[in-house]
Amino acid sequence: MAKNSQRFICQTCGTSHAKWAGHCDVCGGWNTIVEENNRPVSPKGLNKFDGNIVNFTGLNEETPIQARLTTGINELDRVLGNGVVQGSAILLAGDPGIGKSTLLLQAAAALSSRDTTVSYISGEEGPEQVRLRANRLGLSNSKVRLAAATNIRDILTTLKENPSDIIVIDSIQTMYLDTLDSSPGTVSQVRGAAQELIHHAKNTKSVLLLVGHVTKEGQIAGPRVLEHMVDTVLYFEGDRGHRFRIVRSIKNRFGPTHEIGVFEMTSKGLNEVANPSSLFLNSERGSITGTTVYAGVEGTRPMLMEIQALVAPGHPGSPRRAIVGWDNNRLAMILAVLETKAGLSFSANDIYLNVAGGIKISEPAADMAVAAALISSIKNKPIPEGMVFFGEIGLSGELRPVAQSESRLKESEKLGFTRALLPAHSEQLNEKARLGINIINVKEISELITLIGLETLEK
Repeated sequence: MAKNSQRFICQTCGTSHAKWAGHCDVCGGWNTIVEENNRPVSPKGLNKFDGNIVNFTGLNEETPIQARLTTGINELDRVLGNGVVQGSAILLAGDPGIGKSTLLLQAAAALSSRDTTVSYISGEEGPEQVRLRANRLGLSNSKVRLAAATNIRDILTTLKENPSDIIVIDSIQTMYLDTLDSSPGTVSQVRGAAQELIHHAKNTKSVLLLVGHVTKEGQIAGPRVLEHMVDTVLYFEGDRGHRFRIVRSIKNRFGPTHEIGVFEMTSKGLNEVANPSSLFLNSERGSITGTTVYAGVEGTRPMLMEIQALVAPGHPGSPRRAIVGWDNNRLAMILAVLETKAGLSFSANDIYLNVAGGIKISEPAADMAVAAALISSIKNKPIPEGMVFFGEIGLSGELRPVAQSESRLKESEKLGFTRALLPAHSEQLNEKARLGINIINVKEISELITLIGLETLEK
């Protein structure tokens, strides 16, 4: 009989170490190495007997169309690519208390009303607690089957006797294999439990929905390989201090990536936000300094977002930079360009930058809007009303075109904006669009102060 082996496993990257250390040399994580007592589950090598022959097929052979089930929640279906695919595994990750369990319970209830068998298995709460949440959400009469279990062997045995079209596991970090001696949540347990559940889903053509926790750094807790094992990875974003929540697809084998769904957290659960642009904008922004409107694109959806900047007197030699919803390095670059190419000085000022509504912006198309907000704040003069911005700023101060200009302009016009500042040489607009918005082309960052009408103002 094989003996148990002591291993030291990094809980972030899954690397095995010969002994314990405070720092993982592979991923760079601190205090992530945990001792695991792991029983070998596979032979070290192959025996002399040959395996079975694998059949090859051609790329031109017909492939059956993947059947999809719509969840009944339009924003979630948008992120998934118009519904869930049978036999797929989906991972939903997010901070504690952000609404993961609430969203999946709402989706499970909606799916169960369509003659679909749904099993909700909780490893963190008992059935009574889940019922209390369902009662608060008005889902008490749904046909969702509830169970509280953490042993994978028990769960799979139950699912074989009681097949389900939809399987919700809340959460994967609480599940364990009784063949492994390590505790739930460790790399071996998370990987092994997920592998068994995914194998069952593929064989039975069931949809597997896994809830995953994240670390304080925003990464999914457990091995990184978990994200590679599943078909779709969704991240639940948002500040618990704001009512808005964003579900973003990071990986999707059956649909677009980086697509987003917008929800509003209420006492009755998560409500869909069909037109988020109108909610993220302040109606009184025209009289406020340091505020601009950015025409962005998240996935395939154009969205208008409000960017707020405050340039305040700081302590000499140690200016503060506080950023919420944007990249620190990107802000440092824009400040350097404004100082060298536009003649503005921010070295003695504290700078605070915020994307309103708890939204996180990743695309460089927001550069011009951020620069305009900084100029407005340091000049202490509001941006003229009705202006919207988008464009990337280069290190030499030039404005670079960005993709999907037409969809950004259409969304701006729909919400009543009359002027749009965008880089020169942007993509040619379709004449059939008949945009009624005045387009102002910007070549260099030095032109921006003049074009927004702040060139004669004192700091």
